[in-house]
Amino acid sequence: MEKVIIDTIAGGILPEEIKVGKDSKRFKQIRTCILISGLSVFAQLYLFQPMLSLLCRDFEITPAMSSLAVSSTTIGMAVGLFIFAFKADAISRQKLMSITLFISSLLTILSAFVGHFYVLVLINFLKGVVLSGVSAVALAYLSEEVSVAVIGLAISLYLSGNTIGGMSGRVVAILVSGWQGWRAAAVVIGIISLLLSLIFMKKFPESKHFQPKSMSVTSKFRQMVFFIKTPLFLGMYVIAALIMGIFVSVYNYLNFILEEPPFSLPHYVIAMIFLMYTIGVAGSVLSGKWSDKISPDFLLKGLLFLMLVGLLMLQVMHLWAVVLGLGLVTFAFFGAHTMASRIVSQQAKEEKSSATCLYWLFYYLGSSFTGSLTGVVLFKYGWAVFMGVTIAMVIVALLVSLAVTPKLSVAYRFVHRRIYAFIRN
Repeated sequence: MEKVIIDTIAGGILPEEIKVGKDSKRFKQIRTCILISGLSVFAQLYLFQPMLSLLCRDFEITPAMSSLAVSSTTIGMAVGLFIFAFKADAISRQKLMSITLFISSLLTILSAFVGHFYVLVLINFLKGVVLSGVSAVALAYLSEEVSVAVIGLAISLYLSGNTIGGMSGRVVAILVSGWQGWRAAAVVIGIISLLLSLIFMKKFPESKHFQPKSMSVTSKFRQMVFFIKTPLFLGMYVIAALIMGIFVSVYNYLNFILEEPPFSLPHYVIAMIFLMYTIGVAGSVLSGKWSDKISPDFLLKGLLFLMLVGLLMLQVMHLWAVVLGLGLVTFAFFGAHTMASRIVSQQAKEEKSSATCLYWLFYYLGSSFTGSLTGVVLFKYGWAVFMGVTIAMVIVALLVSLAVTPKLSVAYRFVHRRIYAFIRN
């Protein structure tokens, strides 16, 4: 029996029975640590977003320039993901994630003591590059170590940690900076992240099924080109870029609409829209659980359709419709993101980190470029055209999902037969 298992692993086929299941101690350790990694990464990633006005006063810069404190980190993430796409498969998953979480927390603490704004931008860029080491291999680690029966739950916990980390990082930054300034906030987030990294380093299990592979740059390029040329992977990458662009655009600019008639809401009420992120946690967790029983590609199509419904409701100029529409968009985005990332991590039989690196690269590029371009559309042509663009984007994403996953799921075929029988009768 031992020889069969060894030969099977050597052949690149990993039996599900030797991966960890839901009730094992190892799975519980993985579940907790992967959640911690998501919390730390996104708390640091969006640390400066709510404190841009403080940076303007401290460094005597314009609001547009202050935004570099955030965009430099996300650009660093994109650059780092491209770099790790070439090297991540040759490095221990556990060591890479542990080291990057530790170094990033030190960079966050260091950022509190800079005296020049461009030094802060440089540190944040480097922090983004370092943090990308976690995103580069987290999904690959899960797909290698966790049984397919519970991988949806594991991935949803990681993405939920991302969501909670981003939201809690903003809240802590606002509270601490209002009390002691942005430098104190950076120190607090840095120390919390440092403690989380130490817990992670101690508790996170080493990979049992990862085999390091060294590959030349030329071979790696060929591998990346393969993923991009494969319709399924390219489709998931395009969907990631589109839905992230939609999500960021809506959250970036909805507040401008709520400030003006017919809503005329005060700023402290508008600020509460970020609490909708909690609905995103539900979207990640529920879709992850559902995907352990229902085809992920079927769920992806359904969630993209739900996002379309939410965007249509945002065009109704009544507060109840806007709140409900935003909730649907948030739930659907995080659920669709969970499904698309699961499909990529599971379908990449080899070089999983390369496949997931490309996924995150498209994801952050969609955030960076679409989030800015839709703002130009909004302020030049108005809310209706802006929403028209986002609706067109989600329709494209839905069409792409239909094109690259043409095989209908069992659930879809069942529903289709019932509807057809009902029409005939």
